[in-house]
Amino acid sequence: MKKLFLALTLLFGVMLSLSASAEARTTRVRGYYKPSTGRYVAPHYKTTPNRSKFDNFSTKGNYNPYTGKKGTTNPYRR
Repeated sequence: MKKLFLALTLLFGVMLSLSASAEARTTRVRGYYKPSTGRYVAPHYKTTPNRSKFDNFSTKGNYNPYTGKKGTTNPYRR
C-alpha cells in the first residue's frame, strides 16, 4: 500500500512539474504607447526569452496558439 501511495505521489509531482514548465514558455506583454511612431501596441503574448531559435512562435514548423498563425522565420538564418 505504501509503494502504491509513493508511486501515485511521484506521478502527480512529475505531472505537476511538466504542466508548470509548459506554462512558463509564454510571457504576457502589457499594452503600451510607442512614442517614436505614435501608435498603441495592444497587449499580447510572446515566447519567454532564451537562447533557442527553434521554440519561438515565429519559427517555421511552429505556430502561435493565441492567433493560429504559422511561423515563417528560418531558424538557421542568422
